[in-house]
Amino acid sequence: MYTLNINLPDKSYPIIIEKDLFNSIDTFLSQYIKGNKVVVLTDENLSNIYGKKLQNKLNNLNSEVYYIVLKAGEETKSLSVLEKVYSELLSFGITKSDYLIAFGGGVIGDLTGFAAATYLRGIPFIQVPTSLLAQVDSSIGGKTAVNLPQGKNLIGSFYHPEAVFIDPQMLSTLHPRYLADGMAEVIKYGCIKDTELFEILENIDITDLMQHMEKIVYKCCNIKKSIVEEDEKDDGSRMLLNFGHTFGHAIEKIFCYEKYTHGEGVAIGMHHITKKSEEMGLTEINTSERIKGLLGKYNLPVSFPHIDEKSLLDAVAPDKKSRGRMLNLILLKKIGSGFIHTIDKNDTINYI
Repeated sequence: MYTLNINLPDKSYPIIIEKDLFNSIDTFLSQYIKGNKVVVLTDENLSNIYGKKLQNKLNNLNSEVYYIVLKAGEETKSLSVLEKVYSELLSFGITKSDYLIAFGGGVIGDLTGFAAATYLRGIPFIQVPTSLLAQVDSSIGGKTAVNLPQGKNLIGSFYHPEAVFIDPQMLSTLHPRYLADGMAEVIKYGCIKDTELFEILENIDITDLMQHMEKIVYKCCNIKKSIVEEDEKDDGSRMLLNFGHTFGHAIEKIFCYEKYTHGEGVAIGMHHITKKSEEMGLTEINTSERIKGLLGKYNLPVSFPHIDEKSLLDAVAPDKKSRGRMLNLILLKKIGSGFIHTIDKNDTINYI
């Protein structure tokens, strides 16, 4: 078991990482939930796999437990679904002393966090991430959001959970495509901050990946913890976590969140931007080839899809790393060393 604590000026909370933690989830939750009402938000896929076992575990809590089961997929992270969640919370009589539990991947975690941040101006919630992407990234650091037709995560807030409980063993039920989806974020951490992690991923046998997963999740969470503590509100170094995301988000949006997963978009974005920055002399030669090789090893794409120039520029325009006329791109000096590169938005075409 690994335990980390995120320590911020106005909030501190633990991240517990333990194989088979789900089998004791009621024990972990009972440290926080004492007689309150509890609402679990999850999706249909997870409900089919874990629903009955989760209900049996939560029956051990001295609480009224309610469930909101949502459609799986990125379209759930919308204002229309959020409004339905608010209505359900009101019908359950949820007050500021009650809890929400996000039991799912990044979509459920982001939606639940934003609902918790805004319902009655804020109620407590707990993250129980079930996908690799959520375990290493989206469940940690307090970013909550929903999407707009114009782009991802454009409406949101910083609102931290009371705790994050991670069971890497739950990844064994993930479809291989979505395990690969999360591996893109793992590779990202190696690229921007941890040469050792990148080399571990290069050297391990992919068939033994799950045996290493508890340590991999810990290393990623530890990197994110240090970055969030340094820059909670995404004004500086936290932008490094968006390596590959500027073009990755644009690709997701252009293809209506259907053709590419988030991790697949990020994988393409990481390789593409590094290839361009190498050509510009900003990045150590051969960095993009190493990234390409590692992405290929974990079944992630690297080829930039055919997109007309205007559509891509329009999709990049609302990027959250924008500051007025300027856009902050995340580049690498070399593997393990990311940096923020600020350009005029009019120069974006040079990186396409």
